[in-house]
Amino acid sequence: MPSSRPRKRFAQHWLRSDRALASIVKAADLSPDDRVLEIGPGTGILTRQLLSAARSAIAVEIDRDLCAKLTKKLGDRDNFLLLQGDILELDLEKILPTTPELFHNPNKVVANIPYNITGPILEKLLGTIAAPHSHPYKAIVLLVQKEVALRLRANPGSKHFGALSVRVQYLADCEFVCDVRAKAFYPPPKVDSAVVRLLPREIVTPADNPKQLETLVKVGFSSKRKMLRNNLKALVDRDRLTQLLERLEINPQSRAEDLGVAEWVALSNSLQLAPVNLQS
Repeated sequence: MPSSRPRKRFAQHWLRSDRALASIVKAADLSPDDRVLEIGPGTGILTRQLLSAARSAIAVEIDRDLCAKLTKKLGDRDNFLLLQGDILELDLEKILPTTPELFHNPNKVVANIPYNITGPILEKLLGTIAAPHSHPYKAIVLLVQKEVALRLRANPGSKHFGALSVRVQYLADCEFVCDVRAKAFYPPPKVDSAVVRLLPREIVTPADNPKQLETLVKVGFSSKRKMLRNNLKALVDRDRLTQLLERLEINPQSRAEDLGVAEWVALSNSLQLAPVNLQS
């Protein structure tokens, strides 16, 4: 059991499974040229392995007490940079250029992230439909809640397919690496987890108006039990939407989760033909 006591307010759960750690490191496929960003290094159990396999590791930790312990443990490593702060607030593109060159432009992310801020972290790492990350990472390996992992890689029509699925799959490919049971952590969380690997890529089917697509997805999934034409009636006339869906060979009675990314893009592009009152 790790000597540091996890803090509930930071949603800390220490991973103590060697098998899970090995799966995470293997999924990252690290080389001596890689510069890795780690979010929430905790006690440093994963950090040590990253430092051994990659050129450098930049760790961002919000807990000041843990930062002191990490500095004591790993502060003598030349390829280790520790930043104390909230990953959602730190501007790495401004901070890292002021550090030694081997910490510039990290190309991979490996992290056991706090589950309560998974969505914002994904947005930080990938960007959004309207504003993709300006310097995409080569690979992002994350330990997340299993429910989130299922949503990230879900197919259209699945009960797990939702707005998060569309937003992430528009920007990246998602691979399921392995399950991680709750007992692999101390203390055990109330849910099981999974390791996923996101591979950012060029957008396969770009939207003509990404901001419009982003809004359509948000509103379209606002009530999953309703048909899409009912959810979107505030943005586009129902009859017109029905005609567009038929033209695109999409069942007019479809719900939001029935449309894949390409169909969402096609719908958004079709709506360029008429004024649509979109609210961000």
